[in-house]
Amino acid sequence: MPPTKAALPTAVAMLALLGLCPPLPGSAPDTDQRLDGSGECTFPARQIKDTPWPLQRVMLDQLWQGTDKGKGVRVAVIDTGVDDKNPQLADAVDKAAGRDYLTKGKAGDPTNDEVGHGTKVAGIIAARPHKGTGFVGLAPNATIIPIRQNDADNSGDSDTMAQAITYAVSRGAQVVNISQDTTKPLSATSALAESIRKAISANVVVVASAGNDGLDGEVKNTYPAAFPGVLAVAASDRNNERAPFSQAGSFVGVAAPGVDIVSTVPGGGQCTDSGTSFSAPFVAGVAALLKEKHPDWTTAQIVTQIEQTAERPINGHDNFIGWGVIDPVRAVQESDIADPASTPTPDPGPTKAAAPDVPPFSLAETPQERSRRYAVYTLGAAALLVSVVAGTAIVIRDLRRRPRKDLSA
Repeated sequence: MPPTKAALPTAVAMLALLGLCPPLPGSAPDTDQRLDGSGECTFPARQIKDTPWPLQRVMLDQLWQGTDKGKGVRVAVIDTGVDDKNPQLADAVDKAAGRDYLTKGKAGDPTNDEVGHGTKVAGIIAARPHKGTGFVGLAPNATIIPIRQNDADNSGDSDTMAQAITYAVSRGAQVVNISQDTTKPLSATSALAESIRKAISANVVVVASAGNDGLDGEVKNTYPAAFPGVLAVAASDRNNERAPFSQAGSFVGVAAPGVDIVSTVPGGGQCTDSGTSFSAPFVAGVAALLKEKHPDWTTAQIVTQIEQTAERPINGHDNFIGWGVIDPVRAVQESDIADPASTPTPDPGPTKAAAPDVPPFSLAETPQERSRRYAVYTLGAAALLVSVVAGTAIVIRDLRRRPRKDLSA
């Protein structure tokens, strides 16, 4: 039987998932990987008929042109599990390849998503088209490897996250999506850092949410997003601006839609949610399409292609949306380049027009030039005055010498 409601019993739990309060009591706050989405809505849910706003901005036929919609690409979703009862995910989830890190002492079920969070994440990546809804995944032929590593009680930690990443790589994952974070600084020698290094060296693209602690305005690192090589994703809104809750930092690679996001829920149907949790899989779906189209590209080349083609408000990088808001069509359709870059670069900006080929001129004169000009004016005026005076004198003289007529009768 499919679950009938989300396992979020208290408002505190919901705030914890949003990153607006500390982890729940009984968990270890230094190591918890917090889910970066609210987990709201009950399920199963009704289908949402309309096409969600992020998909309205993507010409899907153009996005998928020249691809098989991600077919053959395996994407690991390390989360709360991924339900395979939802009709849009039934053919997408490889349950046999999945793993449950929460169930101790007995065989777990990676498709047992009691929260609904992982099912939403997976749907954004690979949900199949379904009658009655305009929602579909960005890479609807990709395969999801479900890994249940966290829950509403924040039972997951950085060690089980590291194990999950290593396991995902061993099961052939080419893209790994992590919609969780911790603000505890993790060293380059930590188990999580090592697992990510090994994944990237195996040519796996690791995509992680930046976190939802941005309301305080502080710039800080979150992990695993801030580890080198990870594509960290912030949340953008309908105006292509950073969502207020989205964590800012120099580690942010790009932003993607993360406000009022429609996706699949356990048992069937869809609901709407917000958070960087749902920005990351939007990018992971594009990464899956690029993996299919360019299987020989390195992780750095795929990450750079996504960053370099993003829509930027400035020529370079900033702490709020990284290199810009992702443009899926540009990222995929402008990827047929002979020598793909491995690091993004700032846009050159507007170029200056060449100077016209005309003689230079000046609009002003020096004080010396002005003095000379005034002197010329003075001399000219004086000469003119002398001429006028002399001429007048001659006329008067001539008039006096002229004989007068006798007018008497």
